Amino acid sequence: MIAILRKEINLFFSSLIAYISMAVFFIVLALNLFVFQGNILESNYATLDTFFTLAPWILIFLIPAITMRSFADEKQSGTIEFLMTKPITDLQIVLGKYIAALLLWTFTFLPTLIYFICIKKLSLDAAPIDSGAAYGSYIGLYFLGAVFVAIGIFSSSISNNQIVAFLLGVFLCYLMYDAFFRFSTLSIFQGQLDYYIQAIGLNAHYDSISRGVVDTRDIVYFLSVIALFIIGTRTALESRKW
Repeated sequence: MIAILRKEINLFFSSLIAYISMAVFFIVLALNLFVFQGNILESNYATLDTFFTLAPWILIFLIPAITMRSFADEKQSGTIEFLMTKPITDLQIVLGKYIAALLLWTFTFLPTLIYFICIKKLSLDAAPIDSGAAYGSYIGLYFLGAVFVAIGIFSSSISNNQIVAFLLGVFLCYLMYDAFFRFSTLSIFQGQLDYYIQAIGLNAHYDSISRGVVDTRDIVYFLSVIALFIIGTRTALESRKW
């Protein structure tokens, strides 16, 4: 598994994918926070709400772009057959690729802490930034990205084409993040049914943590969804042997 992890990280950083992904994520969010209309400098209000609202929508497209080649490229080039003959389990292959993509997401995520530091320095003592909500939102955003990585890896495992893997990854990320919330607002769902539908999606749990209260139920939910897609990826690999 370590060999696969090293190989994937080398592939990421030997191409422009990693650097472009990091730059796009960091610059787009910085522009919305400090430059574009409605930025925090104009509003004179110390908040990262814009960042935590916009970031998930960027990740819906960004992370599938990072993970689309994980298995699709291996299948297209035929190296997947060679990989399967190695003395490692399918789960180790999946975890090696997942952890490599997760590390790339971590490297992309960490520089955004600069936003919090900058806004905290700019805020007045009389109106400080809500540190509790910011910490919770950062935790929620990191787990959200980790789920998107698992979804992207799964999408790549069931396709031989990188573009198809990307589009499928975007669709599944959107479905898990926003679609269940949209479904819950339909008039056909009455009573508590709308609550349970929302609870299936990522948005409800992301918003819950973003309030500054880190509930173990939300963490368990994120970890469960990650595990579900990792198991799905392993099953997709095993299906080649059936």
